[in-house]
Amino acid sequence: MLVLASLILIVTYILIAWEIIPKVTAAMLGASVMLLIGHIPASRAFSHIDFAVIFLLIGMMIIVNITSRSGVFNWLGIVILKRTFGEPKLILLSLAILTAFLSAFLDNVTTVVLMLPIIYNVTARLNINPIPFLTTIILASNIGGTATLIGDPPNILIGTAANLSFMDFLTELTPVITIILIAALGVLLIYYRRDLRSKPEYRVLLSDISIQGVITDFPLMFRSLTVLFIVILGFMLHGVLHIDAYVFALFGASLLLLGERPKQIMNEVEWTTIFFFIGLFIIIGGFAEAGGIQMLSRAVLDLTHGNLQATTFLVLWASGLFSAVIDNIPFTITMIPMIQDMHGVMNLTPLWWSLSLGACLGGNATLVGAAANVIVSESSIHNGYKIHFFDFLKIGVMITTLSLAISSIYLYFRFFF
Repeated sequence: MLVLASLILIVTYILIAWEIIPKVTAAMLGASVMLLIGHIPASRAFSHIDFAVIFLLIGMMIIVNITSRSGVFNWLGIVILKRTFGEPKLILLSLAILTAFLSAFLDNVTTVVLMLPIIYNVTARLNINPIPFLTTIILASNIGGTATLIGDPPNILIGTAANLSFMDFLTELTPVITIILIAALGVLLIYYRRDLRSKPEYRVLLSDISIQGVITDFPLMFRSLTVLFIVILGFMLHGVLHIDAYVFALFGASLLLLGERPKQIMNEVEWTTIFFFIGLFIIIGGFAEAGGIQMLSRAVLDLTHGNLQATTFLVLWASGLFSAVIDNIPFTITMIPMIQDMHGVMNLTPLWWSLSLGACLGGNATLVGAAANVIVSESSIHNGYKIHFFDFLKIGVMITTLSLAISSIYLYFRFFF
């Protein structure tokens, strides 16, 4: 069964990578084949779907869609344009820093959903290619989300298993993540330099843009921003309140729907993205049920023969590699008991941080490496653009390799020097 499950997973990723058919079709096809062969009974298939992610996505898509109707995202886009004087490089840096900061205190999914309408508005006004900016927020969201306990789902899992607090993550990872973000932005500015050239007409265009009248519905803006603030506050306090983040997203969406036509709003939800995740969860679940992820995890740890330094770096780079092609949540879930089994044999502290850095940063390598990547990719298609798998792979692998290299240096000097 492992061979068959592996084959389904590989073929699905080939279909996605080569864009032979739409991503959602490939995912649903792979999931249906996994169910047809009976490897995952239908009764157990739903247990592999992370409905917390699904409901969080739906809730935030509804909130952002209703909020955008007030014109507030258009207003914020104009503010960014004017503050950066229409300089594409400054715009990219501003959006990247804002994305990374928000991702540290929200989850990556919420952050990119909030940032997308701003990017489309800014790039449309300047009539420039949005792809470099969309790629940047993907990379920045995954980097920024690594810095805190609540920024990325693997960190929540690791924090719970290792009894690490919000401040533990903040003090341990924020310095190295800041360095990684600066280095990544330097690479992005060089890589997209041809797309980020300033033109004199940009300044002329800015002089004609007025901020007056951009916000078209002030009551809706106040109502939606109040709900959004409450939802974000709930995200930050969910560990204290013991209420999952998706509950706050659904609650906020429900409140805003009270004043809207639900059918009209629901039509704006990107259901292709939702069903892509459902299909992928089932495929990866089948691979995990066949023992695939556990086999890979054990092989990684067995290679080091109990050497702490070797295990730390192997966990870091293996996590980065596997998280690029396999969802980092089930991989992290599988790795945690592997690391816990080594208690008493070696110091687990560096292993926890290497798993966090590898699993979170590795998601930047491919378009399917993290939830944020998929959302931005599907949104770009919906808005008339397309981030090609291999185009993203070039910059994604570059940034991921740089990030893991900096993480390796940090872990060495932090724990072994």
